[in-house]
Amino acid sequence: MKKLLAVVDQLANYVSLCELSNKAISEASVGWHIEHSCLVIIKITETIKKSDPSNYNTKFNIKKLFVFITGKFPRGRAQAPEAVMPANHIDQALLLESIARTKTAITVLATCNKKQFFLHPIFGNLNRSSTMYFLGIHTNHHIRILQDILK
Repeated sequence: MKKLLAVVDQLANYVSLCELSNKAISEASVGWHIEHSCLVIIKITETIKKSDPSNYNTKFNIKKLFVFITGKFPRGRAQAPEAVMPANHIDQALLLESIARTKTAITVLATCNKKQFFLHPIFGNLNRSSTMYFLGIHTNHHIRILQDILK
């Protein structure tokens, strides 16, 4: 939990730069990447809270293994689901509110049953622990994009 909270704190460092963009790196602005990262954590936490731990099962997944070992996603390969696509208007106030909601979601996630899960479209079922690890990788992926946008 502490690692994931620390990564969200890193995101918060970019809020004041939310309107900046670099089309050579990403079509989306800094603010979009921050909001998307927050929405992913919030929405996945909501899904895990509703899950029945008795339904959890796991299967070997080579793509999951690769991403979890390397700690990186390839860029430009996946499209974000509609549920985690930010609204058109993103400003600092919205982002600060999202950061606060995200930290609350992480605290809630940490209290979930270890076998509560969500179904990732590529990696399959991820339990609480795997989800927290995945969320760290995902958020760091977007932080690296932010850093490249700002170079």
